[in-house]
Amino acid sequence: MGTARLRQLPLATSVLDRADYLRGDDGAVGRYWRDDNARVLALCGETAEIDRTVAEVRLVLARPALSDSGELPSNVFFLGLHEGVPYFGLAQEQPTEGDDGGEFRTLREVGSELTALDAELFVTTQSLTNWHRTHPRCSRCGEPTEVVRSGWVRRCPGDSSEHYPRTDPAVIMLITDPLDRALLGRRDVWPSHWFSTLAGFVEPGESAESAVVREVAEEAGVVVDPATVVCLGSQPWPFPSSIMLGFRGGAATGDDPVTDDEEIVEARWFTRDELAEQCRSGAIAVPPHLSISRHLIEDWFGSTLPGSWSRR
Repeated sequence: MGTARLRQLPLATSVLDRADYLRGDDGAVGRYWRDDNARVLALCGETAEIDRTVAEVRLVLARPALSDSGELPSNVFFLGLHEGVPYFGLAQEQPTEGDDGGEFRTLREVGSELTALDAELFVTTQSLTNWHRTHPRCSRCGEPTEVVRSGWVRRCPGDSSEHYPRTDPAVIMLITDPLDRALLGRRDVWPSHWFSTLAGFVEPGESAESAVVREVAEEAGVVVDPATVVCLGSQPWPFPSSIMLGFRGGAATGDDPVTDDEEIVEARWFTRDELAEQCRSGAIAVPPHLSISRHLIEDWFGSTLPGSWSRR
């Protein structure tokens, strides 16, 4: 079983200086907001405007729209610095596509085509936006909270408690049996030909490695040897607030999987030849390039899979 780390995962390369030391300095962030070089990614619902007229897909970044006070609006987040340029994210309502002739796309649609900088701007803005939209009140007393630290904290004026952006750790794993067959499964909400690696959330008081063993046993009835569980990489996944921790692991036997029939309704072992034959025929489809699941499968398969094998 290979243990080399996955390289160049989509959405996973960080190039921004996130400059945490500036977030609490309203004066410094305000000066960056008024900087002629500052650029803003406006997230419209879950979409951002893109430009396909250049050699690669790029996000359309705007100049800050300054208020009379010049202060940072509560729906704007300071994302960081890159090569001297300050970057901000803006959360706003979904516009009507075509109003300004622009093309708006979701992160799922274009994430794998973006530069490392654009991908980080998109994924960070979407993560913060999702958190702010779903956590407007204090979880202790129910009071509406105020946005502070340039969008990275919400503070309760009632009890002075501080609340931070939520990230939910989830494990996603490519499990092989003693014959080096890969275990893939299908969720109940997916079309009958969609297959992927198994995945699940890490529970309180549980290590990520233990979560791999537990989730595979619960969803597919397959016993994973804990000594074989190895992390190969991670990927932010803001749908709405996860980080995917990618693992390889080995099953003790190649016994037929027994699914839980709740989340996973079908699970099968695949040889490389079987996977290739069924993907070519269209009998099954695997996750798109954006997902770490695809890269775990390719790591086991031994080469890049054709784009035509991706689910649509």
